[in-house]
Amino acid sequence: MSSSPQGEGTPSPAYAWYVVAVLLAAYTLSFIDRMILSLLVGPIRADLGISDLQMSLLMGFAFAIFYSALGIPLGWLADRRPRRGLIVAGIAAWSVMTAACALARGYAGLFLTRVGVGVGEATLSPAAYSMLGDYFPREKLGRAMAVYSIGVPLGSGIALVAGSLVVRFVTEGPTVVLPLLGEMAPWRLTFLWVGLPGLLVAALVALTVREPKRLGEVSETPRGEFVAFLKAHPAAIAAHFGGMSLVALVMYGAMAWIPQFLHRTYGMPVPEAGLWFGVATAACGACGLLLGGWMADNMYRRGYRDAHLRVIRLNAILLVPLFIGMALAPTVGLALGLMIAGMLLGTIHGGVAGAALQLITPNRLRARMVALYFLVANLVGLGLGPTAIALVTDVGFGDDAALRYGLAIVTGVALPVSALILTLGLKPFARAVEAAELRGGQ
Repeated sequence: MSSSPQGEGTPSPAYAWYVVAVLLAAYTLSFIDRMILSLLVGPIRADLGISDLQMSLLMGFAFAIFYSALGIPLGWLADRRPRRGLIVAGIAAWSVMTAACALARGYAGLFLTRVGVGVGEATLSPAAYSMLGDYFPREKLGRAMAVYSIGVPLGSGIALVAGSLVVRFVTEGPTVVLPLLGEMAPWRLTFLWVGLPGLLVAALVALTVREPKRLGEVSETPRGEFVAFLKAHPAAIAAHFGGMSLVALVMYGAMAWIPQFLHRTYGMPVPEAGLWFGVATAACGACGLLLGGWMADNMYRRGYRDAHLRVIRLNAILLVPLFIGMALAPTVGLALGLMIAGMLLGTIHGGVAGAALQLITPNRLRARMVALYFLVANLVGLGLGPTAIALVTDVGFGDDAALRYGLAIVTGVALPVSALILTLGLKPFARAVEAAELRGGQ
């Protein structure tokens, strides 16, 4: 295999999987970096004297809006420039910005550093998805994307499991004096600890990951080709985006509220609830992703050109009884069992969703397509999921103890609609896959 930075030569399967492992490490760190703020609400508010509303903007708007919106221009760059360099710059940027949160002396400074974290993280997935589409054949792409996507449950699980230890440290730990930086409160040290290791991962990507040859690439993308492609396959793309956005709405809502649900409904201490949910998210979420990737690849090899949407639809259908049963369970033991099953079967869509877009999109448009998908899915899922459950609980019932009904109702409405949308999109998606195969898969 050539080591040329232009990606000449054919990578070995072993090296391709090595690249997946390195990108997985980066993705895991990105989720730890984005979630760590939610664990430090109390000490940050006390130290900086800010309100709940200001804190919510740091956790939501400052990160999510810029993360989602800037994915489009960064995807455009990834479709035209070497993707490895973009990934290295992004990892370094979000790592430095996470560490810089430790130095913020006021709200404005912390807001800007969180914006920087979002901008840096916006570079990773569009470029990574595009690279993996060139490293793996179509019949193995689902598994590769699934392994990469393990970074979501793994990073989230690590943050949740570490939550009780972090909370104890930041509330009970002493102030530390560092050379050049001076006194550092425990919450500030936490940002340094989770941010700086990312620079090592950036160096690992720069030194060991090679830019793959773009398969079927042309020198320049004709003006308007991306919009023309969207217009050529409106039903397939709308079904994918619509179905996945509603699945994301339920999953992001669950991620935000399940620990509080266990606490309010069954009296489980929040640290213990976070530990249970963190372990289930990391272990079962990773297994679910691998299962979904294997299912989609196996069905695709057997001739199902709509295999990936079928797996996402199955995810939506199975999650309805599991999450509703969990929410309404009479005992904490049954609720935990259904939660574990839900995190296993409710994550089989993860890598499959990204692989599906690679199958239908020309190589030179892939990064932008992934960026557009993340824009829609994050705005609907991350932006509306936690809020939808809270609105049903607060406005519909006016009782914090009714959180279980908010979880059940949002699940019972959103996921059947998702399954219907995906069903209507099966034939258009299959036609889009066949069209991609006719042009050589590129």
